[in-house]
Amino acid sequence: MPFALIPFMLLVVPIVEIAAFIAIGQQIGIGLTLLMILVTAIIGTFLLRSQGFAILETIKTETNAGRVPGRALGDGAMILVAGILLLTPGFVTDTLGFLLFVPGVRGAIWKFLSSRITVVTPMDAAFRDREPSSPYASDDVIDLDDNEYHVQDRDPNSPWKKD
Repeated sequence: MPFALIPFMLLVVPIVEIAAFIAIGQQIGIGLTLLMILVTAIIGTFLLRSQGFAILETIKTETNAGRVPGRALGDGAMILVAGILLLTPGFVTDTLGFLLFVPGVRGAIWKFLSSRITVVTPMDAAFRDREPSSPYASDDVIDLDDNEYHVQDRDPNSPWKKD
């Protein structure tokens, strides 16, 4: 999401939540409306705890196996956002939060995001030059050995000089 949309969302989300409170409050009454908000916050807390611990265990397992837990970290971030949305009072944020707890929804979001993100591990960077067909190889990178780089004529006015 572009950062320019954030101020817009900070204005629109509360207006939509207020409209939902009014519409639902008129239908079921103020007491049940407030009770529903409280119940969704409690349910969100339990979901965050149970799914959060499961994701932490998955991250630990993946890391111990020597794999990068990219998908598990993505799921963890989405579960964290879901928990925040459920703890925020409102029906729209609660709906979005509950949707993020559904593994299928997280999978669809992960698929969308992973097609736009490239994760580079230290091992990928180390073997970049040895595998020219690697997607991490770049013509913009020049790798110098210690004997290929030396300092000549330091600029005394440089802000990068050592004092």
